[in-house]
Amino acid sequence: MSGVMLIMNWDVKEGKDSDYFEFIVREWATQTNRLGLRMIGLWLSIYSRDDEEPRIRAEALTDDVDTMRRILRSPEWSRMQDRLMDYVENYTQKVVYTDGDWKL
Repeated sequence: MSGVMLIMNWDVKEGKDSDYFEFIVREWATQTNRLGLRMIGLWLSIYSRDDEEPRIRAEALTDDVDTMRRILRSPEWSRMQDRLMDYVENYTQKVVYTDGDWKL
């Protein structure tokens, strides 16, 4: 399946682990799905060659760039991102096209 992928990276703020986990499970995953993002992965890196790189990576798909733009420009996405920022730092995101030839 081809489409558009949103790749997000971040670190959990010190002392926020428990609250972060509860937010991700109870709100963030559900809301991002409701907005139309199909979450395909959320990973924690326990080893990194570069301590500067964020340890969490999340990936989500949409069918086309117009859908991705609509989601990323929506007030609902902005609210969820604002809430996420209460728990994380070093956040980055990028949108890439995928031809569907990736493997989990």
